[in-house]
Amino acid sequence: MRASSSERQSRGTGVSASEPQPLQPPLQRGAVDPCDGPVTKQFARGIPEASIARLPLYLRALQAMADRGITTVSSQELAVAAGVNSAKLRKDLSHLGSYGTRGIGYEVAYLLYQISRELGLTQEWAVMIVGVGNLGRALANYGGFATRGFRAACLIDVDPAQVGERVGSLVVRPLDDLELLVGEHKIAIGLIATPAAAAQDVCDRLVAAGVRSILNFAPAVVAVPADVELRKVDLSTELQILAFHEQRRAAAATTGGEPGGSAPSGAVPSGAVPSGADPSGAVPGAGVRAGAAPAPAVPAQLSAAVRA
Repeated sequence: MRASSSERQSRGTGVSASEPQPLQPPLQRGAVDPCDGPVTKQFARGIPEASIARLPLYLRALQAMADRGITTVSSQELAVAAGVNSAKLRKDLSHLGSYGTRGIGYEVAYLLYQISRELGLTQEWAVMIVGVGNLGRALANYGGFATRGFRAACLIDVDPAQVGERVGSLVVRPLDDLELLVGEHKIAIGLIATPAAAAQDVCDRLVAAGVRSILNFAPAVVAVPADVELRKVDLSTELQILAFHEQRRAAAATTGGEPGGSAPSGAVPSGAVPSGADPSGAVPGAGVRAGAAPAPAVPAQLSAAVRA
C-alpha cells in the first residue's frame, strides 16, 4: 500500500520520512514533557474544533490496537478503526505534526502518546460530580475515568438523604461544601447531573468557584461566561433524533418508498384524490391513504423517566 504524503514527510521537521522517527515513551505523571513548550501551544491554537472532536476517536482506536499488540498502523487502517475517511484523518494529524514513516505508517505507541499529550491526558484531572441520582451514581462508578486520566474527586448533592452516603470510594457531600471542595481537590472539570431546574444554579456556583470546564448532563440549556468551556450530553435529545429516523423508516415501509425520498412510481401523493376515487379521500382497495401512515408520538422529555 502506498503511503500518503502526510506519512512520507514530517511537517516542519526537515527530517526525511524514510528515516525512522524516534519512539517517545509516555511520560510518568508529574514528569515534564520537553515538547510542552511553544511548539505544542502553536499546534493547539491552530487545531480546528472538528479535528479536536475526532482526536478521542483516534485515541480509542489506537489504544485498542496497542492492547492487541499492534505496533504500526497505516492511515487507512486507523481511519477505518476510527470510523472516518483516511484523508480527513491525515489532515487532522497534520495539525499535530505527522509521525508516519514511508512504507510503514504510524508507530502506534508514539502516536498514542502524542494525541494523549495534545488532549492533556498525560496528567490527571480532578472531576466533581454534582447530582447523585441514578445518572450521577453511574458516572461515579464508571471505571473508565481513571484509565483515561480523570479522577472522580468528590460527589455533591442537595438531598439530605443522599449526603453522607458512600458511592464507591467517595462520600456524598452537601451542596454548601461545593466551593470548599473545588479548592481542596483542585477541581478542573465539573459534571452536572442534576434535574433541569437546578442546572443553571449549579453551573453558576462551579464557575464562581473557579471551574472553567463543565460537562452538562442535565436536560437544560445553561449559560456560561466566554472563558468557560461547556459541553452538553443530552440523552433524551439523542433518543428523539433516533425516534425521528425510525418514524421515517416506518413511513417508508408503509408506502414502499425510501426514507426521506420520493414516493415510488404509481403511488398516490399525500393529499391527492385519484381518478374515480371517493371524494372523501378513501382509495378503493387500500387500507390507508398513501403517505398518511401515522407515527407514534415521541415524549417531549424521555429523561423525565429517570431521575437526573
